[in-house]
Amino acid sequence: MKRVLLLLVISLFLGACSSSQKVVSKSVKPQTKAERIVSNALNYKGVRYKFGGTTKRGMDCSGVIYVAFGEENFQMPRISRDMAKRGKKISLNTAKKGDLLFFKTPNSRRGINHVGLVVSNSRGQIQFIHATSSRGVIVSSLSEKYWKKAFVKATKVL
Repeated sequence: MKRVLLLLVISLFLGACSSSQKVVSKSVKPQTKAERIVSNALNYKGVRYKFGGTTKRGMDCSGVIYVAFGEENFQMPRISRDMAKRGKKISLNTAKKGDLLFFKTPNSRRGINHVGLVVSNSRGQIQFIHATSSRGVIVSSLSEKYWKKAFVKATKVL
């Protein structure tokens, strides 16, 4: 009797397992390299500022860019001044997600000293991720007076 009951339980279990429904695979649009790089950079949002830093323990502006591109096996120079020499100069109205913005802030005597990564450009409103010494890794708007005044150029490297 125990054997019959055991066989009955096993057959019910196996029968339930074999009557599975077909799984329909939904096609997911693959992210572009630019989208992946921006996503990588956004993972560091909120990280504190650290000059020369490239980890979640602290980053500077070029560190964010260096790491975000590096995670996609795209090698970039380590400092913003050298990054500015890469890619093709573009106008702001054509800037897209993944493009770079370069700045000369008031405390710089040597030219370009800051870089940001375009997160979005909607109707000319450009949002970019970067690291500031006062607030760490943040997303800012190019329409902010400080950044608009310090802006030097935009480049496309992808």
